[in-house]
Amino acid sequence: MTGGTTPISTQAHHTVHVTTHGQGLYEITDEVRHWVVSLQITSGLLTLFCRHTSASLTIQENADPDVQHDLDTFFCRLVRDDPGLYRHTCEGPDDMPAHIRSALTDCSLSIPVVGGTPTLGTWQGIYLFEHRVAPQQRQVVLHAAG
Repeated sequence: MTGGTTPISTQAHHTVHVTTHGQGLYEITDEVRHWVVSLQITSGLLTLFCRHTSASLTIQENADPDVQHDLDTFFCRLVRDDPGLYRHTCEGPDDMPAHIRSALTDCSLSIPVVGGTPTLGTWQGIYLFEHRVAPQQRQVVLHAAG
């Protein structure tokens, strides 16, 4: 090969199962990091994909829990759980607001893998952002290539 490029030699996937207890942010950083480290990929790309339309993914500060609280509170103020505001209400008063909150955030993330680990900053954590009020079973699919 020319130009210093290295062919992809490893690809793997894994599913993280997250049990939520209602709206809020659920950190999955440690499980993701351990899985990537187990692959022994020195350089590559990690992609995370949330398999739901009423939950999302985000990278946020993981040092102060007030950050997660304030984010959740802000989204609840921004998109109210008021069934009078929406046509789609057959799955409950929190469903359409959950879809809107999900549309304002991300369903996938890409994180470089360098030195065998995801290159998150010092205060960064990976979160599943649950937008429904009731407990849910969520799946986040991980794909690593390197």
